[in-house]
Formats: sequence, C-alpha cells, structure tokens
Amino acid sequence: MSGHKGWGMILAAGWLSVLSGCAVAPGPAYVEGSIPEAVVVPGPPPPLPMAVVPPAPAVGMVWLPGAWAWRGRWIWGPGRWAYPPHPYARWAPGRWWHRDGRWFWGRGHWIRR
Repeated sequence: MSGHKGWGMILAAGWLSVLSGCAVAPGPAYVEGSIPEAVVVPGPPPPLPMAVVPPAPAVGMVWLPGAWAWRGRWIWGPGRWAYPPHPYARWAPGRWWHRDGRWFWGRGHWIRR
C-alpha cells in the first residue's frame, strides 16, 4: 500500500503545478537602485494559488512557501521543504508591496529567531 501513497503524492504535485498555471502580464520590469533586491513590475502579482503542503520528508525541515516571480511575465515558483541553516533560523517569506505607484519584491530569507 505504501507504493500507492507515493504515486498519489506525485500525481497530486503534478496536478497542483498544472492547476496553478501562470498569469501573463505584459510590460517591462527593472531593478530599483535604492532598494536591494527590489523589482518594479507593471502591476500586482496574481493571487496566490491554493496549495496543499505535503508532509515533511524528514524531521527538522521547514516549508518554504511558493511565490510569484517576474521574468517578463508572472511565473509561479512552487513551495519546497528545506533544512534551516542553523537551529535558531526562521524563514521570512518574500513579499510584494506597492509604493509610489510601483510594485516591489523583497526576497524570502532566513532570519535568527
């Protein structure tokens, strides 16, 4: 029976990637000089797709949620499991924010608890 469970998880992950899709928004993007890692895009990212977090593959792993990225169009990067770099690390997810009529991205990163 455990063999069937593995295939079910693979199929579920495949369907999630198919169903999440990618919304396309035309227009240029550029890196904002005053804010490190900030990218200015022509509009807000699409809503976050529904995601089912699979069980952790090993004890001590942390779920890093998926995020939208701008590569000339919106691309969904799915979430994944990862080990923290040290025992006191916490994941701060990336985020988009709007300021002065422009959209900016701040990358996800590990922070000390």
